[in-house]
Amino acid sequence: MTTRSCIVISEFMDERAVAQLAALHDVLYEPQLVDDAARLITEARRADVLIVRNRTQVRDALLAALGQCKVVGRLGVGLDNIDVSGCAAKGIQVIPATGANALSVAEYVIASAMLLLRGAYASTPAVASGQWPRTALSNGRETAGQTLGIIGFGSIGQSTARLAQGLGMKVTAFDAMLQPDAPIFSQTGVNSIGLDELISRSDVVTLHVPLVDTTRGLFDAARIAAMKKGAVLINTSRGHIVDLAAVAAALHSGHLGGAAIDVFDVEPLPTDATLQNCPNLLLSPHISGVSAESNERVSFMIADKVLESLK
Repeated sequence: MTTRSCIVISEFMDERAVAQLAALHDVLYEPQLVDDAARLITEARRADVLIVRNRTQVRDALLAALGQCKVVGRLGVGLDNIDVSGCAAKGIQVIPATGANALSVAEYVIASAMLLLRGAYASTPAVASGQWPRTALSNGRETAGQTLGIIGFGSIGQSTARLAQGLGMKVTAFDAMLQPDAPIFSQTGVNSIGLDELISRSDVVTLHVPLVDTTRGLFDAARIAAMKKGAVLINTSRGHIVDLAAVAAALHSGHLGGAAIDVFDVEPLPTDATLQNCPNLLLSPHISGVSAESNERVSFMIADKVLESLK
């Protein structure tokens, strides 16, 4: 008979996947546990498995409390909220849901690019009130023929490239971890170019990189100024990579044609006057990788991997 392990889940997970875990092990599933730091640490002390999303910080006091933990499951792909080396030192395996939310993020990127390039979808109040801003909204750009620059060419970047190519976009990519002649570029029909060239040539730039020392502050005011005039910037990777004040200034000046930001330095985002009344700006609460379908894929992938690790 298999010994039942204790699984603590501190953020939301598909309840059918939770039930799959509970059929074989003892599960504490409380999606709001992340907001009760003291109780989270108490429950972590008895956990054989801890399953988290991006808000639970598996480091410092929480990591120290994981005295018998064997596995940390991450319902997503980014690992900047987890002290991976600290987990390794304690013999804890960290399991991300690699690839499971790639399509959700890719669709968010393409939809945001189309909205911002066309610029025609914020006119409902004006039209409903009797105005007719046809001339002002007649200069939007078609998606086909535009150049998409992808920074970070992992599973999400590759999924984004496929969708963009289907719309007739020209796609270029840069990945610091890949050689320019890496087979994946020719296999996907994507042109590999240098970072500076990508930034200066792209009509849309989308970021798909982890938060590490080399990407922190990657898009500061100088790099944004180097972008093509009227270009669109999309960040679905992590906060601290893009300088939001510089984005706001570039949108107000007209240098940037639009920006979609899904991730922030601090989440939830505190009230920020620099981002209010900003033209051509889309803000969303870190949901690009979360859809009904991707949550199901992510949840069941982690459930399956956790169960396999406990055999």
